[in-house]
Amino acid sequence: MDTLNSKKVSRRSFLKGAALLASIAVVPAIVASKEASAAAKATKAAMQYQDHPKGKLECSNCIQFIPGKNAKAKGTCKVVEGAISPQGYCIAYAPKG
Repeated sequence: MDTLNSKKVSRRSFLKGAALLASIAVVPAIVASKEASAAAKATKAAMQYQDHPKGKLECSNCIQFIPGKNAKAKGTCKVVEGAISPQGYCIAYAPKG
């Protein structure tokens, strides 16, 4: 028992250790959440994706579209998996406000 009493832990050390343990527990939850959201994307077939516009409706004007490195480069979509053409279209189309 003398060895337990002789090692006093400062409040600062205790709080640092508690914060470290809490952050270690949170990191896997964040990673799992990102993987789940990526896995939740629909297939191109399910969204009836096509590489050409439907009239004036095209991915570059859609709120779900995430542009590529330039205006003509393929980007990604928040809803549809895979590379998406800026001139493409699918049934998840939602015009930018």
